[in-house]
Amino acid sequence: GLNKETVEGLAKATGNKRFAYDSFRRLLDMFGDVVLGIPHESFEDKLKGLKAKVGVQDDIDLTAEHLKELCDLYEKVYDEHGKEFPHNPMDQLKACIKAVFGSWNSGRAIKYREVQGITSLLGTACNIQTMVFGNLGPTSGTGVAFSRDPGTGKAVLNGEYLVNAQGEDVVAGIRTPEPISTMEKGFPKAYEQFIRNVHTLEQHFKDMQDVEFTVENERLWMLQCRSGKRTGQAALKIACDLVDEGICTPEEALLKVEPDHVKQVLHPTFSAEALESAVYKENVVAVGLAGGPGAAVGKVVFSTETAEEMTKEGVILVRETTSPEDVGGMWASRGIVTCRGGVTSHAAVVARGWGKPCVVGCDDIDVDMKTKTMTIKETGEEFKEGDVISINGSTGEIVRVAIETTVPALEGEFGKLLGWADEVPDVCRVMANADSGADAQKARDLGAQGIGLCRTEHMFFSPSRLPVVRRWILRDEGLEQVQEFQREDFREIMHVMDGKPVTIRLLDPPLHEFLPHSSEINEKLSKQLGYDDSQALASDIEAMHEENPMLGLRGCRLGIVREGLTAMQTEAIIHAAADLIEKNNDAKPYPRIMVPLIGSVAEFKNQALLIKRTAERVKKERGIDVPYEIGTMIEVPRAALVSDQIAGVTDPEDGKRLCEFFSYGTNDLTQMTLGISRDDAGAFLQVYKDLGIMEEDPFKSIDTEGVGFLLHLSAAKGRMVNPELSLSICGEHGGDAASIKFFDKVGLDYVSCSPFRVPVARLAAGQASVKRRKDEIEPMSRKDRVVKTSPMA
Repeated sequence: GLNKETVEGLAKATGNKRFAYDSFRRLLDMFGDVVLGIPHESFEDKLKGLKAKVGVQDDIDLTAEHLKELCDLYEKVYDEHGKEFPHNPMDQLKACIKAVFGSWNSGRAIKYREVQGITSLLGTACNIQTMVFGNLGPTSGTGVAFSRDPGTGKAVLNGEYLVNAQGEDVVAGIRTPEPISTMEKGFPKAYEQFIRNVHTLEQHFKDMQDVEFTVENERLWMLQCRSGKRTGQAALKIACDLVDEGICTPEEALLKVEPDHVKQVLHPTFSAEALESAVYKENVVAVGLAGGPGAAVGKVVFSTETAEEMTKEGVILVRETTSPEDVGGMWASRGIVTCRGGVTSHAAVVARGWGKPCVVGCDDIDVDMKTKTMTIKETGEEFKEGDVISINGSTGEIVRVAIETTVPALEGEFGKLLGWADEVPDVCRVMANADSGADAQKARDLGAQGIGLCRTEHMFFSPSRLPVVRRWILRDEGLEQVQEFQREDFREIMHVMDGKPVTIRLLDPPLHEFLPHSSEINEKLSKQLGYDDSQALASDIEAMHEENPMLGLRGCRLGIVREGLTAMQTEAIIHAAADLIEKNNDAKPYPRIMVPLIGSVAEFKNQALLIKRTAERVKKERGIDVPYEIGTMIEVPRAALVSDQIAGVTDPEDGKRLCEFFSYGTNDLTQMTLGISRDDAGAFLQVYKDLGIMEEDPFKSIDTEGVGFLLHLSAAKGRMVNPELSLSICGEHGGDAASIKFFDKVGLDYVSCSPFRVPVARLAAGQASVKRRKDEIEPMSRKDRVVKTSPMA
């Protein structure tokens, strides 16, 4: 409403000419920037020039005449940009309202919604309210405060204020603010009232508050309040303290912690100081997708072999993309970078599972495997093997220098909060995907109630085992030795998870993934695999080539076609459990044997009967009663449609049901339902999201209308035949909070995710149950949720 005429009226009405022109110059600046798109720097340059001319350092030292001159300079900025400042107050108001509505589609707003996962809102609101002024003079001021420390969570008022200033001055850092505690001296009455107000607001909203205020001529005005942003460590402490102080219940406290807060606490990161430092900001050379949270520093390497050789020196594995053959190098590395693939690609999935920072789909770089170089496209800067870089898996940034990392301490609040989540009535339980004893131990330490997916193929890739596996694949030799490998690994995992279920998936991937590429074939390798020459080896490998291996000879088809495979794996599982019981009579191994990729009832029955006959034979031979279950993965859409038939399959000899559990493999179920390759989706998913064709990456959060419908249909059909049927999921969605909310609603007994995502899943499961019961929603398909433990327990 200010213009050249009304500014004089404001000066007379307040008796403060400086205040009037200070307010007018602020309007000219912000209106030009926000409404008309004139760069703020244009106004800032005029301000700096005037301060230099009159010899002052701070804005507050400018007199009324100086500010009047500044207003004239600002109007010239409009002329320089071909814009006109409207002097009619109603025209100003209309333009401001339009700017607020238009801001919804600004690049910054779109990016914010993307980062925050905001997809359902259609626009923003516009509030029009009366102003109060903190720039009226020395008896006025403005500030921002938090009712608790947002960095540590400590119950102390934390904030800053400025005398004779407006709110944006505090945020913009135009002057150095004073600590909020010193306000007591300058404005004792306002400060006392402010303390009372902050306490009242926190008690009312039952959360730490971010408060903005203005003091106008010693009178306090509360401008706004909201739940304050906080670090992960602070979020845990605040939630626990609010319960201890009787402000809220444990269930209410759970809803105040976000999944990202738990992630922050679990992963090594760059400190807030490091992220804000010039050293960091000036050395970011490329940005990709945030594939795995956390931070890592290491030497660049380009091959699995080199990563394994240099692992003690600390390395970052840089590849165009990764495959299962790279798992050794990935494990040996502190972090991973790929220039292709999305956040659900192999590299990202494996990295998250191991808690390793990962940057994927980094289009800013070129990776040349021949010259072993990583080149920044924009600048041509080249990184060679051995050069040190830092990566930020939480932001996707690659930094050219070493940045120090820090590991937040896991204090008592961590266990207390997740304990509350586990105790929520009717909560969906959390298990882990683990392929080794070390993974299983990590999962158990982080609160997993069992292993929901043990992928037997990951045990085959170690350098000592891979040649044996290849001999079996190519020449049908050495199956007994492969069984010993598996028996040893299963024994270790079941020992770690004693008394808790361990779900072991039979061999799933196509066999070509274990075979050497043509470039690796040589005489030495041929002799190692029992061939007379490399040509014969190459011929046999070529004969196993598949045009579409994902839909080819894999999963249960392997067990049906490759004689002895399913029996061998079953023997290894039951022998491993029997070994533990034989060694310690108090041991309580509880294996669950899972048949992958079934599409028909006949496939499941074929494999289930073979598993049962083999298991019973081994038990009889050992004279040890090993408890076990048989179930299947539901990942082919047809299997979901005939789930009632699968759940009803019985043994013709004793009439007992063969299928005791369904585990939904949502990775493949999503690929097959949507017809989208998980590893290639990065080529178009972002465009789809930008155009509104897809709101979310379906490999990150479950597609509830399509994949979710099949899952719900399958669950209902299965439970209709067998009310005691155990239902779970074991895809990447098991660690996603939004997906867990859907799984809770469907009535699944548990979700399974990578060990490092277990705490996040526990929190999300507890929150989902609290929200569902709060909304009085009855689960769609549910028996009482109980994760079975060993019958021997």
